[in-house]
Amino acid sequence: MANEFLRTMLTPGVRDSQRHYYGRAYPDQGSTSRPDELTVDEIEFLRARDSFYLATIPDSGWPYLQHRGGPRGFLTAPTPRQLVFADYGGNRQLISVGSVASNPRVCLFAIDYAARTRLKILGVAEVLDARAHADLVAASAPPGGHAADVERIVRITVHAFDWNCPKFITPRFTMAEVESVVAPLRARIAELQARVDSFGRAP
Repeated sequence: MANEFLRTMLTPGVRDSQRHYYGRAYPDQGSTSRPDELTVDEIEFLRARDSFYLATIPDSGWPYLQHRGGPRGFLTAPTPRQLVFADYGGNRQLISVGSVASNPRVCLFAIDYAARTRLKILGVAEVLDARAHADLVAASAPPGGHAADVERIVRITVHAFDWNCPKFITPRFTMAEVESVVAPLRARIAELQARVDSFGRAP
């Protein structure tokens, strides 16, 4: 676990709750803030995801959680402290975009359901108009990834991250993952069926 995540999230209120329920709090992580850098493990994990959840805080103060999806690799990590993804035209609510404009702090939650693994990332986001950043559009929008046009680029400077344990993550599998297992079984069934059929044929 990277220390900066705990240093950021273990507020006095959180520590009070830990003491109330468990009799003690997590060790103090110190007052020095040093942002985490993603390692190869985190970068490869994120690049393999086809979705993640993005939490923002609108002006109302109510948290907002949005699901973001795309082809594997749509979330890129150009550097160990930077994440980038393309934002396409949609329902035009722009709740996440508007929230970032007033409060750039965000949280990403990425899950590999099949492997029962999850990664949380705290960061500071900025939204860039795609019309003024054609280079970023080309670098962050996978070919054939979306029918709509890229309208914005979201760039996130990583502040901290934390891996969670697999407890209570229900394994789920994509159609592609299921097909990779089922296809050989179908082939074997077809082979056996052909053998059975051959026994009933007249000589």
